[in-house]
Amino acid sequence: MQSFQGGFLEEPGYLDYGAVGPISATVLAEERGLAEMVSHARYGSFTELLAQRERMQTAVAGLTGFRADQVVHQPNTSSGLMQAMFGLTGDVLLSAADFPSVPFAAVRAAEALHVVGPVWLETDHGRVTPGQIKAQLTPSVAAVAVCLVDSRTGYLADLEGIRQVIGDRLLIVDAIQGFGVVDAPLELADVVATGGQKWTRAGWGTGFLALSDHAVERLTPVFSGFTGTGLGLTWDEVVPPATDASAFQISDGDPVALARFSAALEELDAVGLDRVQAAVSDNVTRIIELADEFAVPVVSSRDTRERAGIVVLEPPAEQLTVLEASLSNHGVSVTSRGGRVRLSVHAALSDATVDMVRAAFTSYSTAAVY
Repeated sequence: MQSFQGGFLEEPGYLDYGAVGPISATVLAEERGLAEMVSHARYGSFTELLAQRERMQTAVAGLTGFRADQVVHQPNTSSGLMQAMFGLTGDVLLSAADFPSVPFAAVRAAEALHVVGPVWLETDHGRVTPGQIKAQLTPSVAAVAVCLVDSRTGYLADLEGIRQVIGDRLLIVDAIQGFGVVDAPLELADVVATGGQKWTRAGWGTGFLALSDHAVERLTPVFSGFTGTGLGLTWDEVVPPATDASAFQISDGDPVALARFSAALEELDAVGLDRVQAAVSDNVTRIIELADEFAVPVVSSRDTRERAGIVVLEPPAEQLTVLEASLSNHGVSVTSRGGRVRLSVHAALSDATVDMVRAAFTSYSTAAVY
């Protein structure tokens, strides 16, 4: 864990992993090594590049509970969600308040193919719970889509509870805001889509789509390219898609991106997701206690069972600009959206960063009094 925490290269004050995670020391070294290999193109070097896809699949399998052959590369979360939604037949129950990647994929699929229809879930202030899903299920619902961690509230979805109430319907999970810092039972899902540019700190162009055998049976690989046949490179004819998860890909992935992602996942596996989650939780508690000290309203959950790495602050509307300015003036990187300020806390939290947040809260509380 000490080595893992030492791999955070960003400057003090960075608390915006929910937007983008600066790449780790391990990922940076991997990228440099592979870039060197690509630039010189020594005899036989491309063989190692082509092996990166299998390396990524193995790494994902080790962290998710899916088999390696159930995993395919995707350049980002949205691409994986598009593969799933366009392949679905029937209604999908989801929240319109989820991150736009989810509702956009469902609506675009409905508009284009007219075989899938979004059913909008009424939520508890943006939180998707098993009880709400159970109350709003209908016979026409073939799938339920949910974000593992809600990007606006920081709420950690109860995948076990959702799995219990939906039966054999497909469970589609956008895991981007929790993958890498939450030891969640992702193997309970039928579809998991995520990217590696946030909490796994692997950079852009990294991600995967994991599909259960049940999902492969139920989904149609609408966007299936020449790498999705299971037959290798075929010429002079367009053959049918493969009958496994490999059908849900369009082309080869960037091998350097695959290597970056694999290196990040291998490091996570070596440390243990449970230990990373525990460290994140401790740091989140530290930030919440600091906010409480200065009477900055915290609206995200304080329950460790309902949170990941996101802390959401909601000051009175007339004081929002003051809080934003205070954080900015003290060099604290956060996301401000919709009247709320989001701090995204990872497993490493330096004393220097805490001091910067304390100084920002001090400025805010002093200005708020006047």
